[in-house]
Amino acid sequence: MSKRRRTKRKPRLSHLPPGTAPGTLISAPDAVKTTLHIIAYGPDGLEEKELKDASEIRQFIGKWPVIWLNVEGLGSADVVKEVGEIFNIHHLALEDVLNVHERAKIERYNDDLFLVMHMMELKDHLEHEQLSVFSGKHFAVTFQEGPIDTLDPARERIRKNQGHIRKLGSDYLIYSIIDSVLDNYFPILETYGELLDKLEDEIITKPSHEVVANVHGVKRELLTLRRAVWPLREAINSLIRDMEVTFSEETRIHLRDCYDHAVRIIDFIETYRELAADLMDVYLSSLSNRMNEVMKVLTIITTLFVPPTLIAGIYGMNFNTEVSPYNMPELNWFFGYPFALFLMLSLTLGVVILLWYKGWLGVLSRKSSEN
Repeated sequence: MSKRRRTKRKPRLSHLPPGTAPGTLISAPDAVKTTLHIIAYGPDGLEEKELKDASEIRQFIGKWPVIWLNVEGLGSADVVKEVGEIFNIHHLALEDVLNVHERAKIERYNDDLFLVMHMMELKDHLEHEQLSVFSGKHFAVTFQEGPIDTLDPARERIRKNQGHIRKLGSDYLIYSIIDSVLDNYFPILETYGELLDKLEDEIITKPSHEVVANVHGVKRELLTLRRAVWPLREAINSLIRDMEVTFSEETRIHLRDCYDHAVRIIDFIETYRELAADLMDVYLSSLSNRMNEVMKVLTIITTLFVPPTLIAGIYGMNFNTEVSPYNMPELNWFFGYPFALFLMLSLTLGVVILLWYKGWLGVLSRKSSEN
């Protein structure tokens, strides 16, 4: 299996300087350049356009039943501020838009809603970006942190007039956005499932430090997914339970489907996290078993060399045969040396026969077949 790279942690504006007034808008130094894209639609048609300036938004307001403005890139705090003024977005919500470390949540500002989610993309590592959504009666504004975009399914449904999206209001558009974000989690989780299966096979057949590093990488990325989805589930539940005035009954029925998707995603994540933890136990057990096999082989080899070593040690003492006839008389025997070699070989063969009789030599045969 190809080596996975560790998850990259992008530099982020984690907090404003101490003492900064609430609602202060500061873009991160590495933030992506801001671009504006608008889709205005109704039952009778749609208009889609890339905007060069935020002031062009006003020509769409009141002309179409629903306006969806997508702000991609948060490099320009001035553009974000101007968009907020056009749609009367609260300055605290705009501050959360630019501080892209927010957890998934839902907040209400008068009759408007502010929702924070996270979009995921899996290549050679997991990347995630914040998606902030501000919704009013006839509009929705989405703020994307960067190039990750999982909202194309919702755009295609508008362009092709699929389902009820053009016939219903902005609340149904919010559902479509949430649904597009959640649906993108499933192929990512399927990839993790396949990856964990491969890691399990590698741990059993050929455990290594690289495999362990890959398992740790998967566990870390699954934790990132969990942190993104767990609070989002509660936010969706809040939309269903507490927003009866804002969301129609038809939309709330669809939101319940989103809630079910969030629950399924969390179940998958928890299952895969437990599997990754079990893989570490399997690795340690496999490593211990391999060590035991090695120790058995070395023990058998050592045992085979004990008799020759014993004989060589005895005849290496060199007692003087002239002092006593009992001091190794075979040292002066004509067949002394061949006798010692024969004795060594006989004892070694005896040990081999004993090990074979006990069935312990099967360890050597298994090791040779594995190698």
